[in-house]
Formats: sequence, structure tokens, C-alpha cells
Amino acid sequence: MDKKRVDSWVVTDAFWQRVEPLIPARAPAPGKKYVRKPGAGRPPKPARQVFEGIVYVLRTGCQWKALPGERFGSASAIHKRFLEWEEAGFFEALWKAGLAEYDDMQGIAWRWQSIDGALMKAPLAQESVGPNPTDRGKKGSKRHLLVDGRGVPLSLIVTGANVNDGKRLDEVLSAIMVKRKTPPARRSKHLCADAGYRSAENLRIIERHDYIAHVVDRRREADMKRRNPTNKARRWVVEVCHSWFNRFRKLLVRYEKLERSFVALNHLAAAIIAFRKVPSSINIIYG
Repeated sequence: MDKKRVDSWVVTDAFWQRVEPLIPARAPAPGKKYVRKPGAGRPPKPARQVFEGIVYVLRTGCQWKALPGERFGSASAIHKRFLEWEEAGFFEALWKAGLAEYDDMQGIAWRWQSIDGALMKAPLAQESVGPNPTDRGKKGSKRHLLVDGRGVPLSLIVTGANVNDGKRLDEVLSAIMVKRKTPPARRSKHLCADAGYRSAENLRIIERHDYIAHVVDRRREADMKRRNPTNKARRWVVEVCHSWFNRFRKLLVRYEKLERSFVALNHLAAAIIAFRKVPSSINIIYG
């Protein structure tokens, strides 16, 4: 194994200081008290080593069992801790912490938000999967994403590839990770979306969530930009965010069988994106 590749995506000390307080305590087996005796088997892996192994998988896209053993030890142990942390809500908590710090340091750009879905292949998925209409009906999934005005993810859900974007609009708008402080005026937020959200029912949902709707198809959006070059295109930031997610190669094609595993990896990616928007946290991982 190339040493340079093994050392890729190392978590920085500054990032680990944010992560460590959120690491869940290990729960004892049912009916047992967790008391480690001297010489009683191997000690548990250090939490930082486990977290770096998970980040390595997320960024490189390698299979869990292909984790470099000389760096991370047992791949099955890393995956087991990953599932434990997911069950404890760690990855969602880390995303919330990233958004809270981003809000404190820069301020979430609540006024203009954008929503859209992105398709991916899912050849091994057993949950939240369906025939992909753009890939000859092969198995696929879809990430539905809501972002703020700078493209930072505020909400996401995963469905089958055949689920129309508008069918999960209410769920996405209801799943925002952090609450907004009371705005100075009612309806001081705008939602930009493409024509897939243009139905009367979707417009009512947008209205019910106190958004001002800006739902136009891409051709009309481009035409408006040509007519008025000073007009600022705002919906595109959600597409930029989807491209940021795709830089995490484990999310480019979904190989996770279970929804919970794939969603947890998406939550970790969202957390890293949020932390990177904090001016003092640009270099949170190497590589």
C-alpha cells in the first residue's frame, strides 16, 4: 500500500477538538457492566483512529474491508463502531455542531435557500432504492437537499431514485437541522427550486412553511440571466452543494446496503462542509 495514500484524509488537531466531545461513550453489552480487567483482550481502538478510518472510507470511496490495516487495524471493528455511533446519533450531532459554529462565526444565510434532488447509482442497496429513470431503470437512490444562500446543507433525506422531488418537499423542509432565530419580519425567506416543484400542492407546502416561492425551469432561468446580466442566479448553489457531496467518493455511487449507513455518511459529509465554511476551520482534514 502506498504510504502517501494511507496517510490521506488525516483529521487535523483543530477538527478533532470539535469532534471529540461528541463521541458517544461505549455502552456495555445488555446485562453486563463494562469493567475492563488487566489483560482481558485487546483494548478498544482510540476514538480518533476510528473517526479517521471512517473519514478515510468517506473520502476515498474504498470498501470497509479494504481499510488499510497497518493504519487503522481491524476494518470490521471500525465498521462496528461506525454503526454504534450512527445509532447514538453522533453524525447528526456533528452536523448540527458544524451548523451552529458556522452560524456563530458567519451567520447562516437564511434569506435565500435552494432545494433540489440528485440521483446516484445504488447497485447493492436494499432500502431507499428504486428504478433510476435516467439509467435504464437500474437500481438507484436520490439525495434531496436544502441549502442556505452559500450552499451549506441545512436538511437532507434519501429516497429511491424514482421518487419525485416534490413528493418529499414537506419532509425536507421539516427536517432542517437547526432552528432559525426569529426573523425580523414574517416571510423573510425565499425558496428557489426548479420546475419539478411547480405543482399547486408544492406551492401550498412552500407557502405553509412561510417561504416566498421562486420556482422556474432552468431554461427560463438562463433566459432571465441573459436578459438581465445583473440578475443574480440563486438556485444553482444547491447544485454546487451536490457536487461537494460527490467529492466524497463513498457518496458518488451508493454501495451501502442499509439506509441508516448511507444517511450517516451523508451527515458526516454535511458536517465537514459546514465546518469548512467557518473561516477558522478551512483545513479540517488533510488531503
